[in-house]
Amino acid sequence: MAKTILAVDDSGSLRQMVVFSLKAAGYKVTEAVDGQDGLEKAKAEVFDLVLTDQNMPRMDGLTLIRSLRTLPAYQSVPILMLTTEASDEMKQKGRAAGANGWLVKPFDPQRLTEVVKKVIG
Repeated sequence: MAKTILAVDDSGSLRQMVVFSLKAAGYKVTEAVDGQDGLEKAKAEVFDLVLTDQNMPRMDGLTLIRSLRTLPAYQSVPILMLTTEASDEMKQKGRAAGANGWLVKPFDPQRLTEVVKKVIG
C-alpha cells in the first residue's frame, strides 16, 4: 500500500509540482490549500507524512505543526517544511514547533523525493 502524504500550500502551481513529483515516486498525495484546510484533512485521515508551507492565509505552517502535534495521531508523524523561509531563526522556530526537516523553495523534485523516501521509505 502506498504511503500517504498531505501536501499543504496555498500555491496551486507548487502543489501541482509536489503532487506530480511524489505521485511519480509512488506516493499517494492529498492536497490542502492552507493550514486550516490541512488541519481539517489531517483530522479526517492520518497521513504518513505532512509537507507544509509556512506563509499561508487562515493558518500558517508553524501554527499547523503546533496544532498537529497536539493530536495523538500526529505526535510521531514526520512533518517537513517546504518554504521560501530559510533563516536560521525560522528553522529554529520550525524545530521548536515540531518540524522534522526543512526544504527551501524553489525545490528540486528529485531532492524532494529523496528526502521523503529517507523519512518515510
